[in-house]
Amino acid sequence: MDIKRNAYVTLSYVLRLKGFEGEIVEETPEDKPLEFVFGTGRMLQMFEEKLDGLKAGDDFSFKLTADEAYGQINEEAKVDIPKNIFEVEGKIDEDLIKVGNMVPMQDAQGNRLNGIVLDITDETVKMDFNHPLAGDDLYFAGAVKEVRETTDEEMMAAVGGGGCGSGCGCGTGEEAAGCDSGACGPDGSGSGGCGCS
Repeated sequence: MDIKRNAYVTLSYVLRLKGFEGEIVEETPEDKPLEFVFGTGRMLQMFEEKLDGLKAGDDFSFKLTADEAYGQINEEAKVDIPKNIFEVEGKIDEDLIKVGNMVPMQDAQGNRLNGIVLDITDETVKMDFNHPLAGDDLYFAGAVKEVRETTDEEMMAAVGGGGCGSGCGCGTGEEAAGCDSGACGPDGSGSGGCGCS
């Protein structure tokens, strides 16, 4: 079966920056592959376009430019937030609010997003809400492990708020890659990854 809309896809990959031999920022090992329902909008559009038509056993290697992935760095996404916003019962969690930490937050519309603490003053916390991989070209290399029909339960999870599977795209193997570990993007519940949208 070829990868096509609504197929359940399992793959492993290595994601690098600065070329196919560059720094590894994420790796999905054989025992923890990326799993997702193709074409449900949970993955980066160009990530899926590069995989379209492949089948189990196929290898892949492709580059996504910054504009095809998480976009360019937006200076307007770096904002100063009043420090008292982070107070709980009159105190700030110093372990959470420190330079370099990623802090889960919510905007005025209730959308979940992650911000990285850039600077802390007496009155404000400077946060960067750009995706951690904004401005970077992404280099993926891997193999398709399985392509099969999606079950009804998997489809419901994919279109109902979960079901992507990649860690940075979510997606991240690690939170530092921009997605919650074990989740796709800021709100998924798949298996993490950088192909996530």
